[in-house]
Amino acid sequence: MNFDRIKEKLEILADAAKYDVSCSSSGGKRKNEGGVGNSSASGICHTYTEDGRCVSLLKILLTNHCIYDCAYCVSRRSNDIKRAAFTVDEVVDLTMSFYRRNYIEGLFLSSGIFKNPDYTMERLVLIAKKLRQEQKFFGYIHLKTIPGASDELIQEAGRYADRLSINLEIPSAEGLKLLAPEKSHEDMIKPISFISNKLQQTKDEIKIIKSTPKFAPAGQSTQLIVGASNDTDLKIIKVADYFYNKHTMKRVYYSGYVPITTDARLPSIHTPVPALREHRLYQADWLMRFYGFDADEILDVSHPFLDLELDPKVAWAVRNSHLFPVNIQSASKEMLLRVPGLGIKTVMKILKARKFQTVRLEHLKKMGAATNRAKYFIDLEETRSFTRSLDSHHLRNLLIKGSQSKYKTVQLTIPNLFSDDTAGL
Repeated sequence: MNFDRIKEKLEILADAAKYDVSCSSSGGKRKNEGGVGNSSASGICHTYTEDGRCVSLLKILLTNHCIYDCAYCVSRRSNDIKRAAFTVDEVVDLTMSFYRRNYIEGLFLSSGIFKNPDYTMERLVLIAKKLRQEQKFFGYIHLKTIPGASDELIQEAGRYADRLSINLEIPSAEGLKLLAPEKSHEDMIKPISFISNKLQQTKDEIKIIKSTPKFAPAGQSTQLIVGASNDTDLKIIKVADYFYNKHTMKRVYYSGYVPITTDARLPSIHTPVPALREHRLYQADWLMRFYGFDADEILDVSHPFLDLELDPKVAWAVRNSHLFPVNIQSASKEMLLRVPGLGIKTVMKILKARKFQTVRLEHLKKMGAATNRAKYFIDLEETRSFTRSLDSHHLRNLLIKGSQSKYKTVQLTIPNLFSDDTAGL
């Protein structure tokens, strides 16, 4: 084996994989049956850092050669970059070597598309199959599903991978047609639907026959690029909301477009997407997944973009100030979850505590509430001086003045995975 060439390939293909942010591994569970590794339900394998973060995956492309010429992609066919490709056995050997050295506890594998989708997907599946069956590797595996690949290959991939993902990339069919005219929006949606149906089918079969083989037990995810097309935040979160509700998507990831090339169809190379916009989308996503908000409540046609000065929950509350202040003692769980400064755990504590006592501001502080925000939206004796005469305009100004975000002045830039700055990660 030519180790210098393998190292060169690794640098090229790990660097090319950094643009894919959908590599969370939560939710996978695969028991060790005498092999190597173990994937737990709350992260990859069984080892976590002291602050609770899961340890690292080997995150690489099989190849950065690609038959497509998508304007937003660094691996586009017309881009003048170094190209490389691993063999199936090289990826298997790298994964096992890195695992045995305790560098990683799982594999995140994607690829450019070479020859055709089925040819590429076959090799991704073969890598996962060899790891599971020949190497007895029971660590976490996340496989990218290639749009246009056959249902049979996707089904086989789900037998060996903990999670499957298909990156929709551009939220709208119109945007995809403009920036990636060789791709079909239907080809993107079809495998997502297939995986969704297969996940539900497997879930139903397991209820009847416990020994039913698992299919992608950590579910599926997708990624949306923010800022490459003219799609509004409203469009983006409506697409995410649709996937969560109709396709039982485990996660939707948002990746702010990083200008990498000059193209008339793309934003100027000197206008990177603010990191705060990406951050706000994740906050809106959290509201949809855990706080009972619909996309149409967070934004509407008169407010198509998320407020960069206020987080989505606060912005919604300010726009709907007629619903506040709420009575902590009698408000429903659903309404309490919409109060800025009250998180899920705090709301559950309030619901328990108010059965036995009158909840006051001092109690909320001990429960973990962000009372610097919550005080403007709750009806307590101690907060009435804040809420009595505030209109939406003054309330907004007060909240902006008291808000802080580490993302406000950050622009998204291209990270270098092999710089000295990241050597200790």
